[in-house]
Amino acid sequence: MKRRRRWFLPANPDVIGQLTAQSKLTAEAGGELAAWAAGETEDGELLRRLEHEADTCKRDLRRSLSEAFTTPLDPEDIFELSRGLDEIVNEAKNLVGEAEAMSTPPDAAMAKMAKQLAGGTRRLDEALRAFAAGHQDEATAIADRAVKDQRHAQHTYRRAMSALVENEDLREVTARRELYRRFARIGDELVLVAERIWYSVLKED
Repeated sequence: MKRRRRWFLPANPDVIGQLTAQSKLTAEAGGELAAWAAGETEDGELLRRLEHEADTCKRDLRRSLSEAFTTPLDPEDIFELSRGLDEIVNEAKNLVGEAEAMSTPPDAAMAKMAKQLAGGTRRLDEALRAFAAGHQDEATAIADRAVKDQRHAQHTYRRAMSALVENEDLREVTARRELYRRFARIGDELVLVAERIWYSVLKED
């Protein structure tokens, strides 16, 4: 009797689940940055631990992308979303490290920018979870709110930079200008991730 061949498709890893796990860590890192800037934590140790976890999550996701038979999103979009989330966490960790290296504690402007960034990272996490649940319209609406959060952060950044003109301490001005700029770069990266969510939804429609 002729034996019937059976064909098996390779197991498909849950890349969207891995992406939302990474977005959760990004939101936690945003919250930790806000806590540090508000003076609720003395150093960035927890933020550094979150950055290591996020790196592991990113590596696992990239491995899964190389093994997946199909993905619910274009692999390039998943890769770019993961890259952007990783960059946000890396920049947040580096910001705290730079502040420690320059012996420059956070001020009121940094606390406000960090709070606005934390709100943005929560929005990204919510948007990706909505997308994972199949609620594309909700995902784009939340992504829009994340971008709006960062428009407010840009206003805070410009006011903070303008206020430095009145500061006669050159060392402090130099240090704070660098830290403010780091906040601005995190905000720019956050907007790129939010816009990539929009782009990913448009491609799926």
